[in-house]
Amino acid sequence: MPYVNIKITRENGTPTTEQKQRIIQGVTELLGEVLGRNPASLVVVIDEIDCDNYGVGGITITQKRKLQNPKGIQ
Repeated sequence: MPYVNIKITRENGTPTTEQKQRIIQGVTELLGEVLGRNPASLVVVIDEIDCDNYGVGGITITQKRKLQNPKGIQ
């Protein structure tokens, strides 16, 4: 049983419920097609991760983004 775990940051632009449904459906269809598996046996999980809960280069993603965009311009 294939198990796919997708991690998405929880911030501006976090996918809506409808977008997450499309992601789950699309990944399920792709795996079913590529692996020749029954879609009913495929598991897709989306985890939303707060940007304070992971980091790169010793700083959180929140800190990294502030350093890259100190004026907060989108």
